[in-house]
Amino acid sequence: MSNHDPLDSDCITLTRFVLSEQKKVPQATGELTQLLNSIQTAVKVISSAVRRAGITQLFGIAGQTNVQGEEVKKLDVLANELFINMLKSSYTVALLISEENETVIEVDLERRGKYIVAFDPLDGSSNIDCLVSIGSIFAIMKKEDNSIPTLKDALQPGTKVVAAGYALYGSATMMVLSLGSSVNGFMLDPTIGEFVLTDRDMRIPNRGKIYAINEGYTHQWEPAIKEYVQNKKDPSKGKTYNARYVGSMVADVHRTIKYGGIFIYPATTSSPKGKLRLLYECIPMAHIVQTAGGSASNGKIPILEIQPQAIHERSPIFLGSKEDVEEILEIIKKHEKS
Repeated sequence: MSNHDPLDSDCITLTRFVLSEQKKVPQATGELTQLLNSIQTAVKVISSAVRRAGITQLFGIAGQTNVQGEEVKKLDVLANELFINMLKSSYTVALLISEENETVIEVDLERRGKYIVAFDPLDGSSNIDCLVSIGSIFAIMKKEDNSIPTLKDALQPGTKVVAAGYALYGSATMMVLSLGSSVNGFMLDPTIGEFVLTDRDMRIPNRGKIYAINEGYTHQWEPAIKEYVQNKKDPSKGKTYNARYVGSMVADVHRTIKYGGIFIYPATTSSPKGKLRLLYECIPMAHIVQTAGGSASNGKIPILEIQPQAIHERSPIFLGSKEDVEEILEIIKKHEKS
């Protein structure tokens, strides 16, 4: 991690970085650059709102529930509207999929572009009131042809993702972007209002020593998951792991990328398909982690190979260091055979 000097006359901002990546693609039209700029603006405004949330009473319930049956916070509503407005006005998108909207969001013909964006505008929002880190997640896909955009265009597997990223509103605001063949981290410097490259070419260690899972659901897990977690606590089975679980996916995945280890959200008896959403939580995170040298699976196949059937479809997820993910998949396989 570089020590960023706010008065550096040659700092690499996110905008500058994306422009230089665009130059590497001779046929690039600049639309993706424009699109990423609009996301960056939305993230800056959300960051500012998150920082002020306690003071301006932006947290608290907005008095309605979203399609997932979760109570919507005022900050969620603001974040969602920001993403939608910024993306629509970038003239680069054909369809939007948001965690907060039941159906796909269409874009007027005169503002329509060639990209499809799936996003969770404010992930972990139940943590707002206790000041735990929250974030935004997004995945960008391309529309295959020039026909009128339909739901089918939105249901693309993760192998088709052209860029993905997340913003983490933690002790500082950071944007992590998977673009081309690398993952890079940009810290928001509030003195100049710009995201500055601080974590170049992020790589996830091949093995870590941290596991992250909600152990409150132990009694609802399949035997393979119980066995894996038990092994990680048992000194006779090798080096024991530390348990870390924030309950905010962006914070847990960010730590997993930085330090290695595994993040698990399995199927449970009450959520047999898992709880996290495929299009705007699992796929973007799997794309980022795989680009950084890690793995992501639903327990049977890689997350990026799943063909989505619905925009709010859920999936179990095992994500993190290659060797850690392989180890739990071996245990799952063993249990399926027995």
